[in-house]
Amino acid sequence: MMAATAPSYAATPSVAVPASGHRVRVLIADDSAVVRGLVARWISEAGHDVVATASNGRIAVDAMARHDPDVILLDIDMPELDGTQALPLLLAKSPGVQIVMMSTLTTRNADISLRCLALGAVDYIPKPESNRGVTTSDAFRVDLIERVRVFGSARARKRGPVSSGTATTGHSVAPAARPAPPIVLRPKARAGIAPRVLLIGASTGGPRAVGEVLEKIGSATLRQFPVLIVQHMPPVFTAVFAEHLGARTGLPAAEGKADERLQPGRIYVAPGGRHMGLSGAPGGRGEVAIRLHDGPVVNFCRPAVDVLFHDAAAIFGPASLAVVLTGMGSDGTGGARALTEAGAAVLAQDEATSTVWGMPGSIAKAGLAQAILPLGEIGAAIRTLLMGQGA
Repeated sequence: MMAATAPSYAATPSVAVPASGHRVRVLIADDSAVVRGLVARWISEAGHDVVATASNGRIAVDAMARHDPDVILLDIDMPELDGTQALPLLLAKSPGVQIVMMSTLTTRNADISLRCLALGAVDYIPKPESNRGVTTSDAFRVDLIERVRVFGSARARKRGPVSSGTATTGHSVAPAARPAPPIVLRPKARAGIAPRVLLIGASTGGPRAVGEVLEKIGSATLRQFPVLIVQHMPPVFTAVFAEHLGARTGLPAAEGKADERLQPGRIYVAPGGRHMGLSGAPGGRGEVAIRLHDGPVVNFCRPAVDVLFHDAAAIFGPASLAVVLTGMGSDGTGGARALTEAGAAVLAQDEATSTVWGMPGSIAKAGLAQAILPLGEIGAAIRTLLMGQGA
C-alpha cells in the first residue's frame, strides 16, 4: 500500500521482477492519461505485460474478452462508467480476474473501496491526489507492482511460461522449488485459563476476512470481550473500516484512542499510520488501556500486528487469544511467538482461503499456530475458545 514518504502502514521494500517466464497480463483503467502512462511503464519495467489501457469503465469492459488480463487496476472515479459500475461487469465476464481498486485518500473513496472488496475486488491501492504525487511517490509504485505480481502470478503460472521468443526479462526459468517442510501445529494453549481479549491481525484481503470472522463469532459472544484489530490500512480507511465492522456486528467499533480503557463488547481498530498497543499491569490486573505511538515501522508496517501482540503477551499472557488472517509479509510472527511462549493460543488462516498466505503462512511455518483453519471455520473455532471450551 502507499505511504507519502516513509512506509506508514504496509509497504514492500523493493519491486520484485519475475525470475521466471511467468509474466502477468495487466489492464489499466484510469481516466488520467498521465497515470495510465506511468503505471504502464512501471509494469513493463517490472517484467509484466500491459495488454490494454482504458480511460473509463466501458472501454475496460469491452477490452476484457480481447485481452484476457490476469489483473485489472481499476480507478474508482471515471466518466461514462466508473469503477464501481464496471466492477460487477468485469467479474461477470471473467470471474477469476483479480481486480485492484485505485482511489485517493478520502472518506468517500475509502467507503467505496471497502464496498468494492465485498463485491469481489481483491484489494485496493490508495492513490496520491495529484498526477505529480503519482509521479514522485516511490511507495505507490512499489506497492502497485507488488500487487500486480502477487495477484497475477497464480493465473500467469496456469498459462505457463512465455516462449523464448517473447520473454524480454533476460532471466532464466527458475528451477523447481523444493518440497516445503511439513507444518507442525503448536500444542494446545494452557488449559484452565479462559481468554479475556481477542486479537486479530490482517493485511491484504483482510477487510473482508475480518468481517466474516467477527460475524461468525456472533455478537452475543463478542459482547463479552474486547476485540483489538490491526489491519494494515492508511489513515481515513481505518476509521471507515471500523464503521463497517460496527454495522456488520451491531457492536461499537472505532479507531482506538490513546489511553482509552478496554471494555468488553467494543471493537478497537488500530488507526492508520500509528502503532496500537496496550498499557497496564502484567496479568491484566486493573485497567488496561490503548497505547498509541508513532514509533519506527515494524516489518515495514505502521500499525504493526507485532506491536499489539507483544503488548498483549506481556499484559494478558495466556488469557490472550489471537488470530492471523490473510496478508502479505510476516508481520505478527514475532508477536505470535511471544504469545505462545506466554501460553496463549494463536490461530492462522489456511492457504486455500487466504488472498495472500504471507502472514498466516509465516505463523504456520514457524510452528506457532494451534490450528490452521479455512476462513469459514475460524469464527466458530474462536467462539469455542472464547467460551472456555477446547482451550
